[in-house]
Amino acid sequence: MIADLLLDDKIKDRRYSSVWPLSLLALRTAAHALTFPRTTPGGHQQNAGVAAEEFQSNHSQSSLLGHIFRKHVKPKKQHEIRRLGMLVKELCDQANCNCVVDVGSGQGHLTRFLSFGLGLHVTGIEADPNLVSMATKFDRQLLQTLTKENQSSGKAHVLRSEPGPPPRHVVGWVNPKASWDVFIQQLGMTATESDSIGATTEKKQRVEDLHLEPLSCQTKAEDLQNTLHSQKTASQTNTSIFPSGTATEMLTCKTIPIPKRDPGSFVLTGLHACGDLSATLLRHFTNCPHVNVITSVACCYMKISTKENPNPPGVFQPPFFSDITTADFCSEFGYPMSNWVRGLTGHQLSYKAREGACHAIEEYLQRLREESTLLRTHCYRAILENIIRAHRPDIRRPGVQTVKKAHMLSFSEYARLALPRVGLPADLPFDPVCVDAMLAQQGKVVAYFSLVLLLAPVVETLVLLDRIIFLQERGFQSKLIPLFDAAFSPRNLVLVAVKSEETRS
Repeated sequence: MIADLLLDDKIKDRRYSSVWPLSLLALRTAAHALTFPRTTPGGHQQNAGVAAEEFQSNHSQSSLLGHIFRKHVKPKKQHEIRRLGMLVKELCDQANCNCVVDVGSGQGHLTRFLSFGLGLHVTGIEADPNLVSMATKFDRQLLQTLTKENQSSGKAHVLRSEPGPPPRHVVGWVNPKASWDVFIQQLGMTATESDSIGATTEKKQRVEDLHLEPLSCQTKAEDLQNTLHSQKTASQTNTSIFPSGTATEMLTCKTIPIPKRDPGSFVLTGLHACGDLSATLLRHFTNCPHVNVITSVACCYMKISTKENPNPPGVFQPPFFSDITTADFCSEFGYPMSNWVRGLTGHQLSYKAREGACHAIEEYLQRLREESTLLRTHCYRAILENIIRAHRPDIRRPGVQTVKKAHMLSFSEYARLALPRVGLPADLPFDPVCVDAMLAQQGKVVAYFSLVLLLAPVVETLVLLDRIIFLQERGFQSKLIPLFDAAFSPRNLVLVAVKSEETRS
């Protein structure tokens, strides 16, 4: 009932078993009216749990994405990299630019599709050197797959576009407080070149047959040295930053200088850039003369810095990136970004409001309609917080991560697994009578969480609208596109801005 009467804005014929307060009806109407549309461009919205058309034949393999780009990639990510990749390619063509910088590139799934699949020159920057190691490994595997298929078929593998050079992978943490020129330096100062093991003359020849350059991993030498120093390793090679076992697949890296050069123009993209990172990329777009286009997909709104909460919990700043000087820091926050929103009375967003905006309303609708036992987890979490506060009132936001299959456990079993995560003993005593009384209130907990989800899209809309106004205040027009199917990717809104000839100069 809550799903249809409160949360689903597409239900027109609502029938109530009891009278609802007018204030609640007004709140529902206002929340739905003030929310950006989350329907994909075609106007078709999947229900959670129902495979999109591209996954009808195989729920784990997109029929619209080439098999060489599906390896190691979950269905959600397949869906995202195909749609975002095609959008980035279209924008590159419009801007007459074939260079892309992917921030927070992770294991390189998007960079591979943009480079090998769509023929673009791509640089991915990622703070975690282990993920960069995986990205270069997967790049090599893709090249090997292409070579084998070419040899077996006797003809070149057919890609959507002429493949571009292999992606460059840069190890670097994009500091939200640093200026755009520091970011540019991270992309092109110094690099390490590492050929994969077995990169013999034969293998290099096979790469040349594909009209591709030999694969390289490019990183920032000073940052790697700081990492090595922090790990107190005696090794003299940069491969020691990779996990055990991975280093055996790499040859010894050698530091090579990259001459100072004009980085030219490029498209800046970030697929689910976390917290302040998405705001930082927008600032780089407005300030950096080299960025012509941006596609920004935000996530983790609770990690956005605000004046009231400049250091939200869960935000990690790697200590080994020490090249940022105090002169590079500024007092700007992730929200609000625009002067207009900053001037509004009551514009502040609490941590709880921003955290609520990260939840997936489509998935929750499905749970409500199915009366899923997964709903029990919310009640468990609420009871656990009562127990934690009774013993440790100083803990305001207990960092209890997801307990797997919590809905299949008794509360005692759930508490035994969850309590140690906040530094409390697993056998911490609690009153079973009180717990049973609270378990009986599960319906009220679900109703409360449903109200939170009603407002979640409104909070997300405010954050994104603030960013649109921020761009407008600086002379840039932008567009918000519900690019992904929200049933697959809850953070499905992509903010796109393109510099005109006038704003580029």
